[in-house]
Amino acid sequence: MPASVNLAILYDRSVSIRDSVSDVKFTLFLSLCLVVLVIFLFLRNLSSTLIPSLVLPFSIVGTFAAMYLLNFSLDNLSLMALTLSVGFVVDDAIVMLENIVRHIEKGEGVLEASLSGSKEIGFTIISMTLSLVSVFIPVLFMSGILGRLLHEFALTISIAILVSGFVSLTLTPMLCSRFLSPSHSGHHSRIYDLSERFFNGMLHSYDRSLKVVLRHRLSLSLSQTLSLQRRFIFL
Repeated sequence: MPASVNLAILYDRSVSIRDSVSDVKFTLFLSLCLVVLVIFLFLRNLSSTLIPSLVLPFSIVGTFAAMYLLNFSLDNLSLMALTLSVGFVVDDAIVMLENIVRHIEKGEGVLEASLSGSKEIGFTIISMTLSLVSVFIPVLFMSGILGRLLHEFALTISIAILVSGFVSLTLTPMLCSRFLSPSHSGHHSRIYDLSERFFNGMLHSYDRSLKVVLRHRLSLSLSQTLSLQRRFIFL
């Protein structure tokens, strides 16, 4: 370059990309912590909290492997897909874990509960996974510039959902059979008894409110219809 020419950077997109990657890392970490906290508050078992904390990284790593094979890059759209898929990734593992814990609380063995619980809920997880993926199928076949932009986004989030469904059907029951322990009634701590009273009270309140709603189904349906008509008239 001539001595009279000066070169300056006007716009650096690497800064926004690094910020996006940092936001995704924080979102993944925060979602993992919230999931572990909620499961611990409801199950009150340390071994149960370890299972979703292992399922989520496996699902994300599997998605990264598929992105590498498809030659995808970590741009804003793929990062947004990973951020949105965090909730879908955890749902299947929670459903499987809750059903297996329910069988253990009935008195079944850990291995027996893992087998029976996974068989019982397997079709539900498959239907949930396929129904979520079918939502993004129209985006995959969109034409034009918008279709090309959203193609990588839709494929990334679809892969994440499929990987999470596979992990929930295979890894989650195996972890439950290894880390969960059979329940022994009458040997709970004071915190467990206090929280059990709270959950029983919450369940009783829900039962009473549900009975009230079922007794007034007609009036509630009429009020909802009127509110929808008012909204349409306003629009």
